[in-house]
Amino acid sequence: MSALIDHIELATTAPIQLIDITAQVRERVRAAGLRQGLVTLISQHTTARLNLNENEERLQQDMVTFLKRLVPRDGDYSHNIAPVDDRDNAHAHLLGLFANASESIPVADGELLLGDWQSVFFVELDGPRAKRQVTLQLLGER
Repeated sequence: MSALIDHIELATTAPIQLIDITAQVRERVRAAGLRQGLVTLISQHTTARLNLNENEERLQQDMVTFLKRLVPRDGDYSHNIAPVDDRDNAHAHLLGLFANASESIPVADGELLLGDWQSVFFVELDGPRAKRQVTLQLLGER
């Protein structure tokens, strides 16, 4: 069994944004030569998450609208009184409570075992950001 670490770097352009990274994950699995095993992805950020969901434009718009309504950016949050990085981003941290920082996906015969409608999304909650990172750990047989 082998274990490899890889990274996907990306930039975001909106305050809340879903970015389909399925193709990048598949490419990393192929490049690693992973035939059977597991790929675990983790967001390197407290205000960005990962999610498996359907890649349909109107559904993504609905998701963004839902998140904005769930925890409004302009709420009265203590964190925004003295933010650590000069960003009023308490809403993004609070939204992170409802999402996964990591996802694990089985790999069989060199392919991600995703459902027909599943895609892997990086979910930006505090954008835009020039540099974001997802770390992948690929475990298994090559």
